[in-house]
Amino acid sequence: MDFTVRRTGFLCRIDPLSICGYPLSLKRFSRWNREVPVKPAYETMGPAWMPEGVDLSQDKLAIVLFNLGGPDTPEAVRPFLFNLFNDPAIIRLPSFLRWAIAQFISRQRAPLSREIYAQIGGQSNLLPNTLEQAEALKDELAGMPQKVEVFVFMRYWHPMAREVVARIKDFDPDRIVLLPLYPQFSTTTVGTGMEAFDAEAKRAGLTAPRETICCYPSHFGFLDATVENIRKGLEEVGAYGAPRLLLSAHSLPEKTVAAGDPYQWQVEQTSRAIVESLGQPELDWVTCYQSRVGPLKWIGPELEDEVRRAGRDGVPVVIAPIAFVSEHVETLVEVEKECRELADQVGVPYFVRVPAVAANCTFIHGLGDLVRKTLRQDAICSDDGPRRCPHQFSQCPNTFGKNSH
Repeated sequence: MDFTVRRTGFLCRIDPLSICGYPLSLKRFSRWNREVPVKPAYETMGPAWMPEGVDLSQDKLAIVLFNLGGPDTPEAVRPFLFNLFNDPAIIRLPSFLRWAIAQFISRQRAPLSREIYAQIGGQSNLLPNTLEQAEALKDELAGMPQKVEVFVFMRYWHPMAREVVARIKDFDPDRIVLLPLYPQFSTTTVGTGMEAFDAEAKRAGLTAPRETICCYPSHFGFLDATVENIRKGLEEVGAYGAPRLLLSAHSLPEKTVAAGDPYQWQVEQTSRAIVESLGQPELDWVTCYQSRVGPLKWIGPELEDEVRRAGRDGVPVVIAPIAFVSEHVETLVEVEKECRELADQVGVPYFVRVPAVAANCTFIHGLGDLVRKTLRQDAICSDDGPRRCPHQFSQCPNTFGKNSH
């Protein structure tokens, strides 16, 4: 797969879960700078699935991975922030008000964002990480009968939907699978990405049948890779006493959850599945949330508060990301730097940050499994069939097959 990484300048600490809130007019503010070849990072695992009795050898399958994105130069920070906050899924106000607010926020936050991202090398690492995952996934699917190509699009910076849809149209696939790199569904992440891709596909006349994987909060690939990393963290900290495991996800305003967004419920599903897989009945663990900003009331408990509580209790902590599959500022700055410093200040005896799953072969194998299963569904589906969310979550993208529990 001939992917290239466009070196990115500065990620912003703000992402689609940072402010909840309303139409978006995306403008192309800059071009990618320089290209660096990406080498394959993964060897194929396991046999590929082939539908019985169907000759697919001439078919072409486009897999589309999507994530947040990040600015590729210092000058791109402000327009990246503008794209983010001008998204109606993030700030829910009439378009003219949202545009003005997005201009104000992006102007005010850009200097601080540049400083924050300078702490991790002065450039976004989300796109390079995602391209590595894409390369690994293509290797994983190499045994499928179709000709498979894996594309990457980012919601708020290049390569955005318009650029990627044009490339997919040139590929001329017989079928498309949208695969978010967010394990849990939220209207502020997966939802807005789906809408952006669908709108651009319609505009460009991309008519190939399309399936979408909306979520996979407890799928074996994501779950097993996460548990593998957590076990190593628990072993490292064991010499300093019985640890407390903090399972951390990005926070979300309570009003978004109250409006029927299933994100918190799915995060809790992930936590329970992780703890069950660890098989340690006496384990001290908490699901907590990070990256809260603004005056709204957000879901909790907050990660920083749990670090302070661990300090008061004198217990070591292991912090594991359960809603991020790639490293970026929320893990590398907020957890690794800021929470570690806080832990030192409040007397936590030992601190471990568990890495994101990234291109872990188990995780990639799981993504391949999701793709194969989705090809049998002809619908939006989760890792647990057409719909995994209980009926009260009205923002679930599936409008049929609602569970009653």
